[in-house]
Amino acid sequence: MTERSPTWRVGGSQPIPRPAAWRLGDPPPWQGAGALLSVDDLARAVRERSVPPGPPPFSGARQSAVLVVLHEGHTGAEVLVTRRSMHLRNHRGEISFPGGRVDPGETPEQTARREAWEEVALDPSLVTVHGELDHLVTVVSQSYIVPVVASVSARPPLNPSPDEVDRVLWVPLVELAHPATYREERWGQPPADRAIHFFELADETIWGATARMLHQLLRLAHGVEGAEPPAW
Repeated sequence: MTERSPTWRVGGSQPIPRPAAWRLGDPPPWQGAGALLSVDDLARAVRERSVPPGPPPFSGARQSAVLVVLHEGHTGAEVLVTRRSMHLRNHRGEISFPGGRVDPGETPEQTARREAWEEVALDPSLVTVHGELDHLVTVVSQSYIVPVVASVSARPPLNPSPDEVDRVLWVPLVELAHPATYREERWGQPPADRAIHFFELADETIWGATARMLHQLLRLAHGVEGAEPPAW
């Protein structure tokens, strides 16, 4: 497991809009479990699972898709995430997967490939799609999201669009699974409280819908997948 230096600075400076009522949640469900952290093993787990029916899109929901791209790094699978540009209207400065709204006539896979090309110039011909994570809805952005899981055989050259992306990161799954990286919080008053997931890197925080998808990816990688409520 990766060792942390005494000067490790977690989370960066991203503001988190915590409500007045919140508390620490449960430890990571993968704690102490064996891992399938290679791209091949994880891709196989994604292909072999049955995606349960997603929550029905609510009236006015924005149909969206994201591309969860994996490649094999020195410590196993790494996942591609970006920091959204501060010029954007919504979710500025947040860590996310490449993705966006589904255009008329597109499938979620086509949307995910197109958005990754537009945001970071990821060549669609390099991408092998393996399947999907659970579909989810978000309350704040009013979106219905299909996470499309894919891989590339080697880390490709990327060129982020400055209008959409401030930074590109390849994050090892072993780092995300580290007990000093992950934290769950419960927001709100029981019984209406909900789990919010956080992955605090050296200088960035992943939370919200992106963290929820990563949480499921890590559960799959560790063989401890379980159902979660459909919204966060």
